[in-house]
Amino acid sequence: MRSRRLVASLFLTFCMVTFCVVMDADVAGCACDPARPETMRARECSLCNEAESQPVGKDVFLLKDVNPRKPNRWLALPRAHARMGHPMHELPPDLQTRIWKAAIAKGKELWGDGWGLAYNGTKVRTQCHGHVHIGKLLSGLAPGNYIDVAGPEQIRIPGDDAGIWVHPVGNKLRVHHGEQITETTLLR
Repeated sequence: MRSRRLVASLFLTFCMVTFCVVMDADVAGCACDPARPETMRARECSLCNEAESQPVGKDVFLLKDVNPRKPNRWLALPRAHARMGHPMHELPPDLQTRIWKAAIAKGKELWGDGWGLAYNGTKVRTQCHGHVHIGKLLSGLAPGNYIDVAGPEQIRIPGDDAGIWVHPVGNKLRVHHGEQITETTLLR
């Protein structure tokens, strides 16, 4: 009986946290504009500020996630900004490929073949600037909708503001799609 209560309590906590994140996260209307510093002061603009601090010739960069609840995470980001909400599907395909390649290389460096990448949908992101989470893929995940691709050049973020998550399967990359919250597939 005690374990049922614990499971029910944990599930309720998970649902409440997920609801709060989703209700507080939509960055589609982000007003960050590097040309107007007053628009860059909000907490959700911190990655935009990080992008602006990168050298002009550096179009992709990696950051250790500073969130204390995600001690095992890294982020791959473009220096470039896109329109409101900074969706990565609006970036040129060659830049998207460089982001995926950098993220995969970091994932392999940290977790060998156990790496995973996640790009949250716009409605649940808490940061305006588009970014890819790099982490250790959790085991036992339900596959959902996916396609297998030969390499990072074939990974494309859908234009419907949904997220994707990616991991290796043999000599291919499995790209899961159709979800908003995808970073939950990675070890925190």
